[in-house]
Amino acid sequence: MAMDDHKKALARTCLAGAEGNTMTFPQIVKALMAAGFESYEIDFRRSTATYYLADGESVELATHKVDTPVAPDFDSTQIGAAIKDAQRLVPGYTYKGFCKKAAAAGCAGYVVSFLGRRALYIGRTGETHVEHFPN
Repeated sequence: MAMDDHKKALARTCLAGAEGNTMTFPQIVKALMAAGFESYEIDFRRSTATYYLADGESVELATHKVDTPVAPDFDSTQIGAAIKDAQRLVPGYTYKGFCKKAAAAGCAGYVVSFLGRRALYIGRTGETHVEHFPN
């Protein structure tokens, strides 16, 4: 399945939907899976999002710059709390706010695997927090 202009546009739409709080994580996952994507990754240090197809083709997009530096220590408890707030869409939740909290908790980025039904949050030291998709 080749990375055509439609797929690239969908990846841009999903990123804009996250950053503009017009699409939820489940909506983004559903749209990307329907188009044949198998995963994506967000890199807070490089301000990039990369969307992958099963054949290895990818598209890299610029994300908003997280103005909170990635903390040197990885705090899985804080990352878990930020994820729970996102899942519950607590009042005042924004994706950009989530990114700030994650970076402050030492998360340098994350990988979302549709096949594995999980997101892997990665610290600067390689420490990880795995969050399985809610049922």
